[in-house]
Amino acid sequence: IYSNYNLNFIKISIDTKEDFKNIIKLVKKFKTVEIPFQKINKMYKKNKIFFKNFVSKIPNENKLGSGQKLYNRAKNIIPNGSLLFSKRQENFLPNAWPTYYSKAKGCHIWDLDGKRYVDMCSMGVGTNILGYANNEVDNAVIENIKKSNMSTFLCEEEITLIERLSKLHPGLSMGRLCRTGGEASAVAIRIARSFTNTDKIAFCGYHGWHDWYLSSNLSKESSLNVHLMNNLETSGVNKKLKNSSYSFNYNDYNYLENLVIKKNIRIIIMEVIRNIKPKDNFLKKVRSLSDKYKCILIFDECTSGFREKLGGIYKKYKVKPDMLILGKALGNGYAINALLGKKDVISKTKTSFISSTFWTERSGPTAALKVLEIMERDKTQKFIISQGRKIKKFWKDISLKYSLNLEISGLDALCKFSFPKNNDKVRTFITQEMLKKNFLATNTVYVSIDHKDNLLDEYFDKIEKVFKTLSKTNLQSGIEELLEYPVINSDFRRSN
Repeated sequence: IYSNYNLNFIKISIDTKEDFKNIIKLVKKFKTVEIPFQKINKMYKKNKIFFKNFVSKIPNENKLGSGQKLYNRAKNIIPNGSLLFSKRQENFLPNAWPTYYSKAKGCHIWDLDGKRYVDMCSMGVGTNILGYANNEVDNAVIENIKKSNMSTFLCEEEITLIERLSKLHPGLSMGRLCRTGGEASAVAIRIARSFTNTDKIAFCGYHGWHDWYLSSNLSKESSLNVHLMNNLETSGVNKKLKNSSYSFNYNDYNYLENLVIKKNIRIIIMEVIRNIKPKDNFLKKVRSLSDKYKCILIFDECTSGFREKLGGIYKKYKVKPDMLILGKALGNGYAINALLGKKDVISKTKTSFISSTFWTERSGPTAALKVLEIMERDKTQKFIISQGRKIKKFWKDISLKYSLNLEISGLDALCKFSFPKNNDKVRTFITQEMLKKNFLATNTVYVSIDHKDNLLDEYFDKIEKVFKTLSKTNLQSGIEELLEYPVINSDFRRSN
């Protein structure tokens, strides 16, 4: 049923779930699937509000920015379009997120078209507490690179770094260096299994992509859902690892104790803190439990390290692990992770082959040494905690002012908020509107030393207008009408 009418302002096709809902509405309205275009045009003239959502959220290729075009190319040659799941365009604003950068400095990022944005978002997924392209760190690295980043010999910086870190963590006197958090976790688990001569692990939090971690989903496919990311697949994971890794929830000590006893577990690895604080001496109880049953206790501070304490946040709670993982902010953008531990534990490395060529390169340890120097000198933790508290207070005040019922959580220097209803759709709208104002913003802020007061004031001014709009919207049924792009998708199973 066709006509010569030009109805290109209305999208009647199915590319997304929202499109399907629109078609169902249209069919119910006309009580038939055969709808003449003339009638649609006539109805549009009388009731434009009905067709408000009948607009394509898949932009014309000619209207895409250079970053979106490049991302479309990437999806043809890189699974999911990105080497890091957390940087996928779909996690932020599908079809609109700039995705690629030309340069970054302080807390500003320039996209491939030269447009500058303020990063009130992840700051390199938590790597850049000292801001992007910190002059002191970069200069130290460049100076050493001029003398060669790699050679047949080892670099002395790796020894200096481990000694420096050991001084920050008395009792953890031996260490190893690697480049990524996932690597460090895998090394820690290998050492712990070697030391205890057991295989079973209890864990809490996010610890990377290796088989030991993903194997938890072999016995229960939703086991990892509460630890940062939903629906992580186990394709390719050795099925013989089933029932070797067991998840427990933060602050649920009784469950962990029963798990250790029933499953005869001798290895516990956990994030010290992420979104919620320990209750009822939870961390001290975990330490006592580990001592009682001779478990190796590993604290993974890849994310939390250096945000509240110089070194690890475990110091705040006065609970010492047997092994400690540090990363992300340690190199301020350079690839470096450190694993520290008690001498008798780490020494088991000698009996298990753990080795990699690029663990011996020079730039990572060089950057880390300069980062530690700056953090100790400038007391950077105090500043980012202070700024994070200002952000949290603003969110709380805005929530009360506009009756938004925001749920605010996380470390002061790594803070977040969420909405009780349609959180993903609301996040999509916030990112959409803030991007128009040249701000990269979601519901999480990794605070850096370059998030000065004047920048926070600008952020507060711009995002308050977005919150005000949300306060006038029915978040249960009306939020979709505000969206110009598809809803964010951070679910792994639906990511392709």
